[in-house]
Formats: sequence, C-alpha cells, structure tokens
Amino acid sequence: MASGTITIDCDRCKGCGLCVAVCPQHVLVLDQDCLNARGYHPAALVDPSGACTGCALCALVCPDVCFAVYRAPVRRPAAV
Repeated sequence: MASGTITIDCDRCKGCGLCVAVCPQHVLVLDQDCLNARGYHPAALVDPSGACTGCALCALVCPDVCFAVYRAPVRRPAAV
C-alpha cells in the first residue's frame, strides 16, 4: 500500500475546498480554528492514522499551488 504525506502553504490557501472534496482518503479539512494572512480558513491535513497515500490529487486540483506531496517508496520483497 502506498503511503505519503503533504505539506500545505497555508498563507497561499484561499479556502476554496476543492482539495477537501477530491481527497479519496478524506484527510483534508478546512481549518475553522485558523485564519491565514489573507483572512481565509486554510486547508489542513488531519491524518492521525497515516491514511494519506500521497496520490497528489489535492495538488492537481489546487488553483493556488499550495501543496507539496511526498510519497514513500514502495518496498518490494527480495527475489529468492
């Protein structure tokens, strides 16, 4: 199973919610407790169980280029 994570440039985010809608793992939310420098509620990663796969759909749909996606390499069993 693929695993990954993301970082979000919160000051660039305008809180449009496109990333939240497209995330297949449902690990993105709009942070209602925070306002960024432009006065928007930015997207936030809420992933305590490590469900993010690094699929990059959030980065592809983001109109403000707020996401950096990191994907862990898949380890394959050694050939015998």
